[in-house]
Amino acid sequence: MTLSDLEQFLKQSLADRALSGGEKSAFADWLAAHARTSQDRGVVRHAVFDAARAASTSLDTAQLLEWLEDTMKVVAPIEPNAKKPAVEPPEAFFSPGTSCLDRIVHRFKTARRSVDVCVFTITDDRIARAMLDAHRRGVKLRLITDNDKAYDLGSDIREFEAAGISTKIDRTHAHMHHKFAIFDGSRLLNGSYNWTRSAAEVNEENIVDTGDRELVEAFAAEFKKLWNSL
Repeated sequence: MTLSDLEQFLKQSLADRALSGGEKSAFADWLAAHARTSQDRGVVRHAVFDAARAASTSLDTAQLLEWLEDTMKVVAPIEPNAKKPAVEPPEAFFSPGTSCLDRIVHRFKTARRSVDVCVFTITDDRIARAMLDAHRRGVKLRLITDNDKAYDLGSDIREFEAAGISTKIDRTHAHMHHKFAIFDGSRLLNGSYNWTRSAAEVNEENIVDTGDRELVEAFAAEFKKLWNSL
């Protein structure tokens, strides 16, 4: 079966409105013999979708999707023992000590697309450097903080603003007292830990690092609400 034969085979299978058991076996044998590389399989995938597009006017959607699903199962079968992507478990970190600090810095170093930060005060230069480094790599940073501490001695907010990091400051009579951050829309850091040296060196504090989808979405919604209100 050549590529042109394959195209004719796919066309005939679509005319029958189903990929029969015999056709599946023949197709699988041809793939094993002639499409051993990922590039070859890519060519076959293109041929399958081209055939489906050509038949889209003559087949109803349900028939076409069923044929396409059966055909792609032959082209790209799911390995029964394929390893699932590793999912990081939730973890808790405590201070005094550097475990909370190290986890915050780690998350900024590994961020790829975006970080939304909602923290009462930021004065620890080690965290500030990690934030600025992420910003320079092209990670989109947004920061919400509170006016009560924003311009205290040692605050890094002016440096963030000067670097071009999008920053909003709560200037209401109440405090924006949150301490959370969302990384790449999929990982949440949250806890009592203010991003200060005293939180690392003196205070009893905590941070939870989780990828729980419902929690990430809840905190993302809270960030959006605050961001739009300021």
